Amino acid sequence: MLYTSADRHVLGYLGRALSLEFSAVQQYSTQARLVASWGLDDAARRLSQEVSEEMGHVDRIIARMLALGVAPNASQLRPARLGSTLRELLLQNHSFEREIVQLYDNATRYCAAAGDHDNRLFFETLLVEERHHVDEYARWLEELEGSVARVSAERATF
Repeated sequence: MLYTSADRHVLGYLGRALSLEFSAVQQYSTQARLVASWGLDDAARRLSQEVSEEMGHVDRIIARMLALGVAPNASQLRPARLGSTLRELLLQNHSFEREIVQLYDNATRYCAAAGDHDNRLFFETLLVEERHHVDEYARWLEELEGSVARVSAERATF
């Protein structure tokens, strides 16, 4: 570890964020490969785009940690969560993104209360981006359920 006088709570939030973002990269990358093997090329492309966005978060968190004088360490990488349908994967991802949002919301609130403007802005930016991911997964689930309903209706009419 490099020398730092940074707030231990901020460093804790950064460490948890790094672990969750790396976990998201692993999960979405694995899922992209899985759905590609199912022949769902559009879903694979969308999940791969999520991987790129999450890697961008990883890069920014690492840069922030180094700027604060801390060696990055993602210590709690979670196993990838899989499923047998695209809907199952999306539900898991939606829930995971909400967990990440909660972390960034807590970090933003902590920094605001501590008067740490720079780190508040850092976490707030990530919070906005992750809220967008939550919304994207919710829309994707709605699209998926809408298409299933249309297919079911079409099959029911002879």
